[in-house]
Amino acid sequence: MDKPYLNPHQSRDREPDDYQNLLGDAIERSYAAGVHDLAGLVGRLNEARVPSPNGQAWTTELFEKEMKRLGA
Repeated sequence: MDKPYLNPHQSRDREPDDYQNLLGDAIERSYAAGVHDLAGLVGRLNEARVPSPNGQAWTTELFEKEMKRLGA
């Protein structure tokens, strides 16, 4: 019997685009810096000047909406 394994990309249907990579990298850097709350994460996205979908500053509401959209 084969051993089970985890493929972290098993649910995606395409490679991430530049925007998704930029956003993901900024989120990972925030976690690495010890930021684990939503308000802190949003603040770090704004500090890093990661573009938001509407071109305005990130808010917690916008971040949640964007994560839902990207996960759909």
